[in-house]
Amino acid sequence: MTHITTVSERRSVVNSVSDSDGSGMLTVLAVDDEPEILEIVEQYLSEFSFRVLTASDAEAARKLIDTQKIDIAILDVNLPGEDGVSLAGHLRETDGPSVLMLSAMGKLEDRLKGLKAGADDYMVKPFEPRELLARVRSLARRRPADTEDLSKPAVEAPQKVQIGVCLLDLKSHSLTGRDGEDIPLTAMEFDLLKAFVEHPNRVLNRDQLAEFAHNREWSPDDRSIDIRIARLRRKIEKDPSRPTAILTERGAGYRFVPS
Repeated sequence: MTHITTVSERRSVVNSVSDSDGSGMLTVLAVDDEPEILEIVEQYLSEFSFRVLTASDAEAARKLIDTQKIDIAILDVNLPGEDGVSLAGHLRETDGPSVLMLSAMGKLEDRLKGLKAGADDYMVKPFEPRELLARVRSLARRRPADTEDLSKPAVEAPQKVQIGVCLLDLKSHSLTGRDGEDIPLTAMEFDLLKAFVEHPNRVLNRDQLAEFAHNREWSPDDRSIDIRIARLRRKIEKDPSRPTAILTERGAGYRFVPS
């Protein structure tokens, strides 16, 4: 029986809202008849700001492709009914998403068959989630830019901005507490706060925040951005365990809510 599902309905709703309101998240469609594989892909890629949809066969996948904007498709070769190679060919004919093939068969002729059908990349099962992420990110970088340009501020922020219980001075690069005390900021912390106040009520994912903070050493499997956000919350929030200024959008990133 055809089955379309996500591991977490709640997470799917959050991701759908983030995508529809212009968060710039890319949508990945994973198609595999092994629920364990779908769970790994959905859970892991969602942690790195991808919106993930899943389907257990080509029929279900085609329904999603017809109704959703899919940026990257991860297709198992051996699907029940129509196989992944045929589905990849269909996607290529329609100028659809980038395609990553998954297969337990690692022979050269099997890889060539998938690539000739229009796949952009090929991975052999079992796979490391980190390698899958790296390949998906590589495909994402090759796609033409069709999301909002975040290089320019969404709003013209005033020189001084209330952020949590503190006041951020964009000109002097200083942060002042509610009692008037100076709160030290690293250059990266200031860059993060500046990015948030220039993009209010906008979900910013870890990649975007790393760019804003000029964190060139950041890699997709570390948590340096999360650590810095936690430190900032201890400085600007009345109760860091219940933040009201910088909110976490699960599976998407962080969002600044002006006071």
